[in-house]
Amino acid sequence: MTEIKHFDDLLHAARERRERLLLVFAGAELPADATPEQRARFAQGEGGALAPLMCVDKPPEELASFDALLRESQQFEAPGQPWRLVFAAALAGPPGQAPSEGDVDRALHRMVDAVKAGTVSAYLPFNREGFPVRLDQGNAE
Repeated sequence: MTEIKHFDDLLHAARERRERLLLVFAGAELPADATPEQRARFAQGEGGALAPLMCVDKPPEELASFDALLRESQQFEAPGQPWRLVFAAALAGPPGQAPSEGDVDRALHRMVDAVKAGTVSAYLPFNREGFPVRLDQGNAE
């Protein structure tokens, strides 16, 4: 099994295995019932609830590196709503084949729903520098 120390390691593994990359970019939002302490932390760029902002599937051959993904994602960011984490997964098709568009669409919808629900343990989260992060009770480390 490949150790993933950077997004580019995942990209390399997906190329070798001929898997499709599924990506959900998430920002943070402040829940309406946030405490004053939570509001203060959020104002400092910490905490908040994950909110999916955009999603995409990519054949790994279309991405040269994490830096290329970052540049591409910045073209689609809404002003004032940068993504904080990108959740990644790889999807394989039948032996020797790419996954079907239907399989890709269903998997992406499950990922978006998982991010909304905060049930993201099945996915690899990366920060804006391409490094994996560990999520602990909703907080990124």
